[in-house]
Amino acid sequence: MKRLAMKKLLAWKESAYRKPLLVKGVRQVGKTWLLKEFGRQHYENVAYFNFDENPEYREFFSTTKDVKRILPNLAMAGGQKIQPGKTLLFFDEIQGAPEVLNSLKYFCENAPEYHVVGAGSLLGIALAKPSSFPVGKVDFLSLYPMNFQEFLLATDSKNLAEYLEQIDELEPIPEAFFNPLAEKLKIYFITGGMPEVVGRWVETQSVGQVQETLQNIINAYERDFMKHPEPREFPKISRVWNSLPSQLARENKKFLYNVVKEGARAREYEDALEWLVQAALVYKVYRISAPGLPLSGYADLSAFKLYLTDVGVLRRLAKLDPTAFREGNRLFSEFKGALTENFILQSLVPQFDADVYYWSRVNPPFEVDFILQQVNDIIPVEVKSDTNIKSRSLQKYAETYRDKTKLRVRFSLQNLRMDEDVLNIPLFMADQASRLIALGKSQQM
Repeated sequence: MKRLAMKKLLAWKESAYRKPLLVKGVRQVGKTWLLKEFGRQHYENVAYFNFDENPEYREFFSTTKDVKRILPNLAMAGGQKIQPGKTLLFFDEIQGAPEVLNSLKYFCENAPEYHVVGAGSLLGIALAKPSSFPVGKVDFLSLYPMNFQEFLLATDSKNLAEYLEQIDELEPIPEAFFNPLAEKLKIYFITGGMPEVVGRWVETQSVGQVQETLQNIINAYERDFMKHPEPREFPKISRVWNSLPSQLARENKKFLYNVVKEGARAREYEDALEWLVQAALVYKVYRISAPGLPLSGYADLSAFKLYLTDVGVLRRLAKLDPTAFREGNRLFSEFKGALTENFILQSLVPQFDADVYYWSRVNPPFEVDFILQQVNDIIPVEVKSDTNIKSRSLQKYAETYRDKTKLRVRFSLQNLRMDEDVLNIPLFMADQASRLIALGKSQQM
């Protein structure tokens, strides 16, 4: 499989300011495979150490902070040379080894000539603890599920992926490309972007295999809930997790604690919810009351929506049968458009530096699905799961904040085009959003 993050790893390798690199991402997103493949392609050898499978390796780091003493022990344990610039030194499942995390400071300061990477399925949990490692001594890379472009490359549709990449005009896409892209997107809604699931689909073309593999991934996530340091939090994390399909099935997708458990209060479940966020299993999208820079300054921290990191995992958790994809565009609108919103969000997050928000007004009720910040422009985004593109809320937003709204964006199954100040982006072009929005803004100037 081709992962676009490989380009970022190459940039890290070649950087004059390189520090030890930590790769974050949800379990089963392909961190280990990507780093091993990166090492295979671009180094003479990979010195791989897994601190979950071999906890005894931690002793090398607990007895000394001297990198020059640690390296010979690792070389002997691994049975291979560790050479500056020629070996990729890979520490895996590092989240459970705080002394190894702490050692990255000394690799950075005293042995910068060594190329060191680390990864872990619950690394975000470990990094949330201030004592894990000194700030400023490591680089970070977030690895996300395979996006739709990577899915196209994996499923022998390189021509479609390349076509999307070369679009540089906001003009309708010919049906010869539009229709197969829409059909491929339906399949992506079934599989999602977890590499093992995509690989199983490529190998077998079996929906049953996709279902089984997704369920195994969900089971692995749920086993991770038990790794919370406070055992009493386990059932709370599980309840929040299992409530997510119900939360997203409502017309107003704002997260409600009483959907988790009748009578539940925020203070009871805040830690459990934050665990899911730190584990990269969910995205937390806060409400803003008005568009202003920075958007974080206008966030209402008491109102938010939760989405899953992968649309395929959401579909499987919601028990939505894959047969829906055979019935026209039903899959996009099923589940009140939650799958489509989740897909758009997971496509937007890797493209924009600032967090994604949403805007709403209670009386009368209006809501814009997502609010983006691109450079110093605030972009309202509406998500439509079919070809019906009427939107009172997007129009109301523009009327209310006319001076701050250069461009509005609508994702739908309509074709690519500009309608005055509204840029309509086909759902299957969500990975191209940042580039298309830049084109749309240039036309509005």
